[in-house]
Amino acid sequence: MPELPEVETFQRFLAQGRDGVPSILGKTIQGADLLWEGALATPSPAEFLGRVQGQSVKGIARRGKHLLIHLSADTLVLHFRMSGEVVVEAQTEPLGVHYRLVLNFAGGDRLAFNNPRKFGRVWLVADPEALLAHLGPEPLGEDFNPQAFYNILQSCHQQIKYLLLDQKAIAGLGNIYTDEALHLSKIHPRTKSDTLNFEQAKLLWENIRHVLREGIGNQGTSFDWIYKGGDYQRLLRVYKRTGDPCPTCGTPIERIRVAQRGTHYCPTCQPPP
Repeated sequence: MPELPEVETFQRFLAQGRDGVPSILGKTIQGADLLWEGALATPSPAEFLGRVQGQSVKGIARRGKHLLIHLSADTLVLHFRMSGEVVVEAQTEPLGVHYRLVLNFAGGDRLAFNNPRKFGRVWLVADPEALLAHLGPEPLGEDFNPQAFYNILQSCHQQIKYLLLDQKAIAGLGNIYTDEALHLSKIHPRTKSDTLNFEQAKLLWENIRHVLREGIGNQGTSFDWIYKGGDYQRLLRVYKRTGDPCPTCGTPIERIRVAQRGTHYCPTCQPPP
């Protein structure tokens, strides 16, 4: 699913525009089409269509894996889950077969929420803080320092891969960037979080931030047939490279299941705890 770098890429795309596609900042919503009611978590479809009309886009932000579109009176919150993306195009273009929600702007453009597997959700809320209050710190935020990260690791006795995927512990990490950061840190994904010493925690903290920034710099990772906008897959060290030689030592990369997720690691660089 889209992780922090992919959602950050969406955020920058909507705010700045790209490849001749304009920014949506300042645009006014003339109307909306809810093409699949299941995409809308709250409010009711009738209330949503009435509230959103006439509002203008004041800002674009990201919180964890959530995309926030701040409107003049409300905030539209999107979570892409397994297969979501946003598309900006002219209203004259044919509607995509997997479009679930469309915002039509004055001037002829539209924003479409494309969600093939139907897991993604949209909320229209007056205050997004209550909706997102459960999320942990931002891994690229100033308050996420080595000591704060070490305290999180010491607070529970979980496998490190499981903990890093827990959005209540740290917001934004997913399968791809967790595997990459653990490999760079030479930490086995089944290592218990509270067994890591401060130096190991600091190294992992550095590598989490490194792979996320690297991912953002390459507009995320293209995967499957869903998210195709990124280029970070060229730099992946272990993720989905089962059987390929480890870029550090040459040992074939192995795949196991941790936290019910396919997990890629080097058995030499990341020995079991």
